[in-house]
Amino acid sequence: MTLTWVLLVLTGIICTDTKIVHVTIYMIGCTDSDGENMLGVDGEEIGHADFTKGKYISTMPEFADPGEYVERMYEGAVANQQRCRQNLQTIVKAYKSPAAAEAPPMSSIYPRHEVKVGTDNTLICYITGFYPPRLTVRWTKNNKNVTQGEGDIYTCTVEHSALEGPMTREFDVEASEPSLGPSVFCGVGLTLGLLGVATGTFFLVKGNQCN
Repeated sequence: MTLTWVLLVLTGIICTDTKIVHVTIYMIGCTDSDGENMLGVDGEEIGHADFTKGKYISTMPEFADPGEYVERMYEGAVANQQRCRQNLQTIVKAYKSPAAAEAPPMSSIYPRHEVKVGTDNTLICYITGFYPPRLTVRWTKNNKNVTQGEGDIYTCTVEHSALEGPMTREFDVEASEPSLGPSVFCGVGLTLGLLGVATGTFFLVKGNQCN
């Protein structure tokens, strides 16, 4: 029996005395091997459970001081995963193991900062909109597999069950060379300045000789 995905989203609206409305969202998802647990407010993530590392990850800034709630959130996330999988088995049995609808991923590749010669940078391969939540990502540099480094042509290849074949996005590094304009301008200015000093000195000496 193949287990599919169960996703439970709980939303709430919090109103204060000053009529400011805040929307909270608590998302629980599970498969036979994966799980998701996320808390957000007003479209921003507050934290999520990392079941691989065995802890709850707070994404709030340091000054927010999440405190002890992080440990309690992870314990609750583990308990919710157990209940989610139990409900998943019941649903699959009731609907006679329906085939899961697949959605192919979409991807794009771009640098984190403007590309400059001799400056470290980071390439980002953004992948979204896919189901099931399993895929393979490979980086290549000039058609050779890499994990890090700089080069000329980078590609991000995504493999997913909903794709007919691997999907590749390519990034061609076109770093801007340092401009020679300021250097040339300064050099010409310095040369003209020295010529002016030499000319002034020449006429000063000639004037003294005439006197």
